[in-house]
Amino acid sequence: MDTLLDVRDLRKSFSVSPGPLGGKNLELRAVDGVSFTLRKGETLGLVGESGCGKSTTGKLILRLLEADDGQVTFGGQEILGISPRRLRPLRRQMQMIFQDPYSSLNPRMRVGEIVGEPLKIHGLASGTGLKEEVLRLLKTVGLAEQHYERYPHEFSGGQRQRIGIARALAVRPSLIVADEPVSALDLSIQAQVVNLLQDIQEEFGLTYLFIAHDLAVVEHISDRVAVMYLGRIVELADAGDLYRKPLHPYTEALLNSVPVPDPARRDSGPLLKGEVPSPLFPPSGCHFHPRCPYVRDLCATQSPPLEEKGGGRQAACHFSDEVGKHRKHK
Repeated sequence: MDTLLDVRDLRKSFSVSPGPLGGKNLELRAVDGVSFTLRKGETLGLVGESGCGKSTTGKLILRLLEADDGQVTFGGQEILGISPRRLRPLRRQMQMIFQDPYSSLNPRMRVGEIVGEPLKIHGLASGTGLKEEVLRLLKTVGLAEQHYERYPHEFSGGQRQRIGIARALAVRPSLIVADEPVSALDLSIQAQVVNLLQDIQEEFGLTYLFIAHDLAVVEHISDRVAVMYLGRIVELADAGDLYRKPLHPYTEALLNSVPVPDPARRDSGPLLKGEVPSPLFPPSGCHFHPRCPYVRDLCATQSPPLEEKGGGRQAACHFSDEVGKHRKHK
């Protein structure tokens, strides 16, 4: 399978004011050396707790934010260093679905205008052809013709997200970065939107970077899963392998935190303890070591690299072979 997106050593830091007491600005490393590939037609789930840098990663890839360092190659072309003029044609191929379906839509524009705007900007449709294409897109995402003249505030959250999906789909992209596309929706609506995303992926041959904080959400849509913690990827594996046997303690703890219908049948194991450390003052060595049930002295002093663990799996853990030994099957 051909590689569509190749991300190498991507980095982004922000300068943060120290507060009213003054002093030098602090450095917040939001994305700290992230690398992965995305193959055509697949879905890569990017998961982690809030503040781990996954949404920032998505915005850096699309150049909604400018990276400090690294490489992003899309369709064989390096895109971080090119001019806005050369980047514009590639914008058609890379679209984003935002987390908040209300704030991402212009409240003063009707649905027809919102979905039709990218078609007009890229010169893909005009006149009666524009309206016909917008109506076709609305039908594709499960909306009706009468919705064309309505405003975003007249819709439910799930319907607004469908509008956002139609807008992203309008220019026939190859890659869609879905940034927490269902986290603001009710559980019953989440399943509908995930099913819709799977349907249009098959119909249009789309490739997804699916960002979420909940491993349960990405389980059925992802081909592979990358787990982030404090700006770094700590595990990357095929979805089936990762859910069956995680190789990083953070992944294991996230899986143990997923609600199950019958708690008595859960595989007991370590849960996440403590709070996520401040990214302004990340722990030394392995960033996860203050919360890790497998911690050793080495973990506090030496940062483990993300490396191959066999079977195409990658993990950043000094003692990945011990992960899972605390689990007791009931």
